[in-house]
Amino acid sequence: MSSVQSRADRALLHLGRRLQADDYRFITPTPLTHQRVIARFDNAPASDMRGIFGWSRPFDAQVFETAEWRELQETGIVVKAHGRWCSTVRWSSLGPLLLAHSAFPTEDADSVFFGPDTYRFAGVIDDCLRERFAPIHRAVDIGCGSGAGALLVARARHDAEVLAVDINPRALRLSAVNAELAETPNVSVYHSDVLDSVDGCFDLILANPPYMKDGQQRAYRHGGGELGEALSLRILREALPRLARDGTLLLYTGVAMVDGRDAFLEAARAMLTSDAFGWTYRELDPDVFGEELEKPGYERVERIAAVALTVTRLS
Repeated sequence: MSSVQSRADRALLHLGRRLQADDYRFITPTPLTHQRVIARFDNAPASDMRGIFGWSRPFDAQVFETAEWRELQETGIVVKAHGRWCSTVRWSSLGPLLLAHSAFPTEDADSVFFGPDTYRFAGVIDDCLRERFAPIHRAVDIGCGSGAGALLVARARHDAEVLAVDINPRALRLSAVNAELAETPNVSVYHSDVLDSVDGCFDLILANPPYMKDGQQRAYRHGGGELGEALSLRILREALPRLARDGTLLLYTGVAMVDGRDAFLEAARAMLTSDAFGWTYRELDPDVFGEELEKPGYERVERIAAVALTVTRLS
């Protein structure tokens, strides 16, 4: 079961419930779109919850009632920077869910990302759950971040034990808050490097790992390897032996295409030669995060594609 223990996490949960009651909704765009939109406001203070907790704009304290304001300030949910108040978290909508994650811009090494990749990942999960007839007794979301994947499975399969694992303590805290807010008691959070700290096999393994080549090597962006592919390949390699009979691995990631070649697919195919596995692979979006091509290390990359690899253990 998720566990919300600290005063700060309880305050965040209270805030989430308040936003739900107020019918708050916010769809998080790409960082580049976010930057372009907030530039229109010329740093004018936000006057509503979407401006504060969606667009991460500065604001004045008068927006909140006294007791709520004191709790937000004392627990560090809001902080003062450059003479203006700002939120340290963002709240985003995912269907009926409301999830807390890191405020814009996500510059800290332990930032918890949420954005268009999350929405695409959610669509792949929904498709998988509709098409899957085998029962799901046990599932795990590797590198859970905000916990979005784990929550979608937990809400769709109430009897399943769903694990949300990450190496980032901030991600685990936010996942626990988000799980309690979503009323999903079948979600448990664990600190784990991929599957190192959890035992047994799974009927469903989810992963939406970082896949960029990030010069700052921030955990939520940097996938390792030559072009960000290393963690995705590691997850594939370590997840295969942990699949139960009829179990499925659903890996959503990004691939840097060089000279028309998909190096990730070539490496994955080499791991999937056994007749014990059936698999499908598809490009969901042929061109994401094009601005990355201007950064060092991407000189030969033609495009970055969002892809989904689905592997099922047949025997």
